[in-house]
Amino acid sequence: MALVVAIRQCEPINIDVEFSCKAGDVLAIVGPSGSGKTTVLRCIAGLHKPQNGFISFAGETWFDAEKRFYLMPQQRQVGFVFQDFALFPHLTVLDNIQLAMPVRNKVGAHQLLARVHLTGLGNRKPETLSGGQKQRVALVRALAIEPKILLLDEPFSSVDQVTRRKLRLEMLQLTRQLAVPIILVTHDLDEACLLANKMVVLHKGVALQTGEPQMLLKKPANATVARLVDVKNLFNGTVIKHGGMSFLQWETETLTLPDKQFDNGASVSWCLRSADILLHSRIRPSGGERKPIDRYY
Repeated sequence: MALVVAIRQCEPINIDVEFSCKAGDVLAIVGPSGSGKTTVLRCIAGLHKPQNGFISFAGETWFDAEKRFYLMPQQRQVGFVFQDFALFPHLTVLDNIQLAMPVRNKVGAHQLLARVHLTGLGNRKPETLSGGQKQRVALVRALAIEPKILLLDEPFSSVDQVTRRKLRLEMLQLTRQLAVPIILVTHDLDEACLLANKMVVLHKGVALQTGEPQMLLKKPANATVARLVDVKNLFNGTVIKHGGMSFLQWETETLTLPDKQFDNGASVSWCLRSADILLHSRIRPSGGERKPIDRYY
């Protein structure tokens, strides 16, 4: 069972994304504020209708602009954890959860609360809960509908750093147990790398690169992606062809390029991750003079 998303146009921001997510996978959508991350989630949930595109799950069409087909949100059975939790303030925790269930089940609601370590809080109102407790209730309510897909919109943004670390670990354990596609929207790259096995970099509504998180961090497709994934060491250089080989002229250094096709004289961007830098100190034997540190790239 896989979710397939291809959105070409969407107001108020022009979206151009295409990806798929299998059952049991976690796909993280990262990008700056205003890049369209939440809009993509709302399109998947049926809360927003794109102008062009296609969305399907397990072979069932949810949206097809060309055929003018649109499945309503209540027909999609999608669990959605909103950034502000969106709990009903006048209802108890137990009522919030039971309201989302296909059939009200008090015992089942208590079991879900126990699953996220909230046993005994069923009769409390949301206003009496901490940020971490509200986040857990919002997650349980999303799971109560027995979702085909789980959508998480910045689920840890409203809690402190200590609570965030605890919730991440709990979420990591939970995602390994759920056999549904999970889409996570986040600004936090560490969070994306911890929870997701696939990542989409979104910028101004356009998906610039898709792949495994570590691969995107190690090999960004272009300078824009490098900046978005917080690559610090980003430089410009000029390609020089000589003797059948390619070199990169960078400042006063000449570096050998990998075996790729580059035009002579082309201006290129390149990056160097901090993790790939090795500082090595050589010491002469017999107590000789210490040499300066050599830097190897």
